[in-house]
Amino acid sequence: MKQVVFKMKLKHGFEAEYRKRHEEIWPELVTLLKQSGIKNYSIFFDKETDTLIAVQYIDASIIANLQENPVMIKWWEHMADLMETNPDKSPVVVDLENVFSMP
Repeated sequence: MKQVVFKMKLKHGFEAEYRKRHEEIWPELVTLLKQSGIKNYSIFFDKETDTLIAVQYIDASIIANLQENPVMIKWWEHMADLMETNPDKSPVVVDLENVFSMP
């Protein structure tokens, strides 16, 4: 199991709508993520900076190309008005380096 941590940027003032859309997350998206090897996925919000911190645990034996999946593309389009995005509507993601872990 591999831990992946990254940050994304929420546009200011959209926290409530972001939460609402995730409370109503599409079942087909959850199924896709699980089938793609994501075993655990949490997103945290830093109100001071409008930064989202995502933590995923991924089964490294499963290789998936989510960025080409129609469900993922549709979700990105659904969320694009709330977040900083790339030209393809995927969120701008910055990987975070683990500098300490307590055993």
